[in-house]
Amino acid sequence: MEKKKVVIIGGGITGLSAAYYLQKEIKEKGLPLEVKLFEASNRFGGMINTVKKDGFIVEKGPDSILARKTSALKLIKEVGLEDKIVSNTAGKSYIYARGKIHTMPEGSFMGIPTQVTPFALSGLFSPLGKLRAAGDFILPKGEEKDDQSLGEFFRRRLGNEVVDNLIDPLLSGIYAGDIDRLSLMSLFPMFYHMEQKHRSLVLGLKKAMPAPPKSAKKEPSKKGMFISLSSGLETLVEELVSRLDEGTAVKEAPIDKIVRVQNKYTLTLSNGTVEEADSIVIATEHFHAQRMLSDYSFMNAFDDMLSYSVANVAMAFPKSAIKKDIDGTGFLVSRNSDFRITACTWTHKKWPDTTPNDMALLRCYVGKPNDQAIVDLSDEDIMNIALRDLNKTMNINEKPLFHVITRWKKSMPQYNVGHIERMSNVKNSLATELPGVYLAGGSYEGVGIPDCIDQGETAVKKVFEYLG
Repeated sequence: MEKKKVVIIGGGITGLSAAYYLQKEIKEKGLPLEVKLFEASNRFGGMINTVKKDGFIVEKGPDSILARKTSALKLIKEVGLEDKIVSNTAGKSYIYARGKIHTMPEGSFMGIPTQVTPFALSGLFSPLGKLRAAGDFILPKGEEKDDQSLGEFFRRRLGNEVVDNLIDPLLSGIYAGDIDRLSLMSLFPMFYHMEQKHRSLVLGLKKAMPAPPKSAKKEPSKKGMFISLSSGLETLVEELVSRLDEGTAVKEAPIDKIVRVQNKYTLTLSNGTVEEADSIVIATEHFHAQRMLSDYSFMNAFDDMLSYSVANVAMAFPKSAIKKDIDGTGFLVSRNSDFRITACTWTHKKWPDTTPNDMALLRCYVGKPNDQAIVDLSDEDIMNIALRDLNKTMNINEKPLFHVITRWKKSMPQYNVGHIERMSNVKNSLATELPGVYLAGGSYEGVGIPDCIDQGETAVKKVFEYLG
């Protein structure tokens, strides 16, 4: 029987997960299938990128995986890295707003208060802001809608202050976007359904969240809700690549064009080489997918899909250089403040194993939707901006021992209002015009590492269904 060929385009975590699971299934079932993965750049892993320097472990991209999303944990265990799993240290988190730093109110879930007292005592909000947030208890539920922005939804329920000083910094830290454009139904549909069912978000959350046990008080867990790997997240990438058959994954092999020819696909590489495939998983950003499928007008649906650029600067110091410290693992910044950084992680406290004793590792982020120019500034300028902003809340009197600055251009796809409809239309058109071609990755149905792994696994199932 002639072997059929599956091509995966993109060697980030989505593409690597798809290649791993495809090859695993092929071997277990003895299927007549061949897998080939093409990565355009000179390295695998996409935004997962770990640097080791002078005893420090510096993540240039994501530094953690949400533990409750199980696909990443399952994959880590499957490739034999379970002994390297570490949990973040649960410490206080802060928000800079109204001219000073405030403790994150206890009992808030994605910025929505579930306990009245910490919220009422918080300096994050004015008395009027607190009164307006209490409106959630009495306001009617909103009209039924196909979609709306996160900002529109939360401002109606809780008022502007809670959104600007708490919800926006939290969600913008994840999506690097504009809360008044990001899609509620793409990102947090459960809040819409909660309002429709319970009317009040706060009461709905209290019912949805498990009540604490009534037994004697236990010490709060020092483990946080995130996991990483003691040797850095890129270890997962390296392990996945090493488990693929030799010659499966190829670097520096950009695909220029994909065309359907009868029941097969022709892929033209930038060096002129032509590959054939029976099925394709495109695990790249939407704008790369558009370019490869430029002959197909339905891909124009992505024309208005934004993707913002961000940068981060990791700085190493002796602990003695930080004269005024804060007891916690980091802070977020209200978009109404005069800061240009959007957040800072005290990596040495959140992930103690990343940093030698008596050293500190701070990581600051820049690149608001309305401040994209900062990403293109020089390393020196970005570092100085970060230090200037840090010194509004801390006192660091030395230059860092070293710094690592990483720019991620057009790396934060924006799921703005209408994204679900866009994806539905594109998937329907793919099924009709390009059967056996599937999109997977951060541009489509989830940006986190577990979301991307999930999409890789789903694409694998679809490939097997298509090829019978």
